[in-house]
Amino acid sequence: MAPRTIHRSHHRSIRYALIAVGWLSVALGILGIFLPVLPTTPFLLLAATCFARSSERFYLWLVNHRRLGPWIRDYLEGNGIPLKGKLYAIGLMWLSIAVSSYVVPLLWARAFMLTSAILVTIYILRQKTLEKT
Repeated sequence: MAPRTIHRSHHRSIRYALIAVGWLSVALGILGIFLPVLPTTPFLLLAATCFARSSERFYLWLVNHRRLGPWIRDYLEGNGIPLKGKLYAIGLMWLSIAVSSYVVPLLWARAFMLTSAILVTIYILRQKTLEKT
């Protein structure tokens, strides 16, 4: 899959910073596969964005990766999110919000977490559901 548009940075320091953030996001995305409190897809999308602006080689590697690529391609191509992925993301998010709200005694923090969880849930549910092929 070719990049949509690559707006490569002309400044070497910015390019290197984007590559570093991209690789950190790939690492966090991979950890998110195994740790329920870390979201996988947003980190992989961030990595793809950073790579698209800094390294065509890394971008193409990521979007064409056998395991990681489909998470990005399905979203970018507008194919949607698998139902299992939606349920998994929403369930784990609400579980982590519930635990966090129990641990954090600050009312304003609980309100922020609850509001965030509601908005993210609405966003996920409004995304197209990927049909199994």
